[in-house]
Amino acid sequence: MIRYVYTILYVERVACSVAFYQKAFGFDLKFMTPDESYAELLTGATTLAFASKELANSNLKEGFQTSDLSAHPFGIELGFVVEDVPAAVERAQKAGATLTEAPKQKPWGQTVAYLRDTNGFLIELCTPMG
Repeated sequence: MIRYVYTILYVERVACSVAFYQKAFGFDLKFMTPDESYAELLTGATTLAFASKELANSNLKEGFQTSDLSAHPFGIELGFVVEDVPAAVERAQKAGATLTEAPKQKPWGQTVAYLRDTNGFLIELCTPMG
């Protein structure tokens, strides 16, 4: 059996990225290496992790595309379910997130907003389905 257990974001400064997600969303630290090249946050069933670009480069000899706020976001998003999307957007913005799409109610009743984190990764904040 295969289980989806974590997503790792490659970032310039792991500790700063962790601090953003803690402040913006209230996630607790699960683990960080002493050299701060890798960390994991407790986010529910799936762990959100961060690896330094230096560590990522040591694993991926041919390199990778970095996330940058000055470019369009990648065609992937981190989705977080919240009860109050506008309040969660406000909290994330105060922590340094950039609003991409303001909260909107979808035809199926879900409220959804899009932000970018301090590294440029796309985040969806949405109410639960059903």
